[in-house]
Amino acid sequence: MLMEPIEISVEGDGRTACSGFCARCGRAHSLPVGPALAQARELLHSLTSAGRVDMHVNAEAADPALSTASLFGEARGHMFGVLVCRDQQGRTGVLKAFSGQLNGVWHVPGWVPPLVNTEELAAMSSGVERLIKRLGRDMERLPEGDPGRAVLAAKRAEISRALMLDIHALYRIPNFRNEAKPLPEIVLGQSGIPAGTGDCCAPKLLGYAARHNLIPLGVAEFYFGRENRSGTRRHGGVYTSCSQKCGRILGHMLCGLDPA
Repeated sequence: MLMEPIEISVEGDGRTACSGFCARCGRAHSLPVGPALAQARELLHSLTSAGRVDMHVNAEAADPALSTASLFGEARGHMFGVLVCRDQQGRTGVLKAFSGQLNGVWHVPGWVPPLVNTEELAAMSSGVERLIKRLGRDMERLPEGDPGRAVLAAKRAEISRALMLDIHALYRIPNFRNEAKPLPEIVLGQSGIPAGTGDCCAPKLLGYAARHNLIPLGVAEFYFGRENRSGTRRHGGVYTSCSQKCGRILGHMLCGLDPA
């Protein structure tokens, strides 16, 4: 288990950190920042001091792909998060996560893993993605307005949609009622499921806690690196979970935490 028990005050910030409507309960569930803000600031300091995400390995064994320098370049920054939780023995501890991948890396020792089995994901995606890229190259060889170009574009779009449906089905989203359901069954709204849904910090952290019988006490997510292109995320800023992705699944994930 990634949670290392530590002495920590469970008093903290009462502001809502993440929330979502729960179809089962007919109401919203939420989790406060709680005691997580101080832990987020500590992680921000550690990342700044180390200059890399794989802080738990010796410098000689560090992966260049996990240097924080790249987060201040053209690729821009990244979201990180911490979850303060309590185990079944009453001990408190901290989990940490980064959103999505870091330069193509899903798994880093000491960090919460993704909700999806990445080996299954790679096996499913690799061949189809090669086909999608090949169709794109074939399109580029044809002039604008060529009927064949439209046919290839439609075929590529159809394959891409089918792949996304298959990928979403791989995500089994847990909650605190000991339930785990495929992503398409729990996401709210009639619009399509955005790419990356389930890969943000809060879903990763809550999913790990639910699977390991840990009780969340508070969560905080912060941005590290160069400001994003829309200007909505700045280095060191603490932000609530996004509504367009996380807000559509967090109601399910937080279900079971509230008193009956």
